[in-house]
Amino acid sequence: MKKLKLQVQLSLDGYMADMQGSSDWMVWNWGPLWTWDEALRQHFIKLTATIDTVLLSRKMAEEGFINHWARVGADTAGPQHAFARSIAQARKVVFTKTLTQAVWENTRLAKGNLVEEVNKLKQEPGKDMIVYGGVSFAAALIEAGLVDEYHLFINPVALGNGLSMFKDPTHKFKLTLVNAQSFDCGVTVLTYVPKT
Repeated sequence: MKKLKLQVQLSLDGYMADMQGSSDWMVWNWGPLWTWDEALRQHFIKLTATIDTVLLSRKMAEEGFINHWARVGADTAGPQHAFARSIAQARKVVFTKTLTQAVWENTRLAKGNLVEEVNKLKQEPGKDMIVYGGVSFAAALIEAGLVDEYHLFINPVALGNGLSMFKDPTHKFKLTLVNAQSFDCGVTVLTYVPKT
């Protein structure tokens, strides 16, 4: 059975974005101060090599996720090419109540019940699935108990407040740490699975 992996970048205090929805504080490949090191880039390449399906919210798809990674994946000289290509080539499933057709290549819409749709996808053959956010979509998947692995990229920034995927859960859920790895750029990757 396929696993659903959640990969998100978080602030040190657990936020996916600041109160305005901005993520400009993340360590990424955007400059000399805020750059992933080669070891973290290789870690992310290995993670994306394990998937063949990306789950997205309608909002994330409409805001350009699919087109962005297709463009980055096409740049064979770019530092993000290897993992961007995996993301671009993966089948995308966009969860929506409002869209009537997928306008992106290799994409289908999921319009039914979230739990039923994800559980059907888990039964399909192939590699695992990954979800990259946004906040509400990740929170809904977590709340429904659908996430099999949490890959939390903790950035060396404290926001004080912001948007959290763990806000107001209806029940506590416990996780087991299966891996922790720090990187020279300041990011620490924590990998958890639900406690059984």
